[in-house]
Amino acid sequence: MTWAKQLFKDSPLSIAQGEVNGHSSIHKFGAVPTMSNNNSGTVWDVNDTDYPWSSWDTPGTLQIPAVATDDGLSITIEGLDENFEIQTATAIISSTVATPVVGTWSRVYRAYCTNASNVGAIPIQKGGVTVANIIAGKSQTLMAVYTVPANTTGYLMKGTCTCGASADATGDVYVRYDGQPNFRIGHSFEVSGTGGEYTYEFSVPIRLPAKTDIDVRAAVRTNNARVTAAFDFILVKDGYEHV
Repeated sequence: MTWAKQLFKDSPLSIAQGEVNGHSSIHKFGAVPTMSNNNSGTVWDVNDTDYPWSSWDTPGTLQIPAVATDDGLSITIEGLDENFEIQTATAIISSTVATPVVGTWSRVYRAYCTNASNVGAIPIQKGGVTVANIIAGKSQTLMAVYTVPANTTGYLMKGTCTCGASADATGDVYVRYDGQPNFRIGHSFEVSGTGGEYTYEFSVPIRLPAKTDIDVRAAVRTNNARVTAAFDFILVKDGYEHV
């Protein structure tokens, strides 16, 4: 196969169409409802709060507390199992008792309603700590966090961020590489509502090994504001890298 043909074969469209063995993609996006001035936190469904990564020090079980307004609502949870392999489960909300989620989990990075929109907020909890939250009426988590699955390499292709029109913010993409105990900044940016969207497309994709955690955080400097962030990965299973 010539270089040109290989390049076309490995194009994002070919990957999305499932034509490239061992390759897939994921689009992660998040939004914090209102980030307070001079506060910082992860861009997810809880205001002014860093994502609780310490809850994942050991794998464990999940549950959804009783939500009276959403009895019978079906929720699909996406994340990683105890071996950091991709795992999906569905749970039916009860109005009277907490609902256990099938499986042992090491990460959760998405949850969404599958049979109706949610009337109330729906937290997904591990050991009493909210590790994912569907805001009332949204039907989907908004979490700018992700963990590369086991036996997989992630390639960060592009990132974007916005904030409210009258506000400005500073942001950082925190990365915790597999085997390291702490997060460090892998990319930093500024965004102004009056200046428009911040977007960065990596001329050379950032290579992130299996079990690497990503956490986009922001700090609003003026005027409490909604902040959004999104990023795109190409995922390559071990054994499918080009030599």
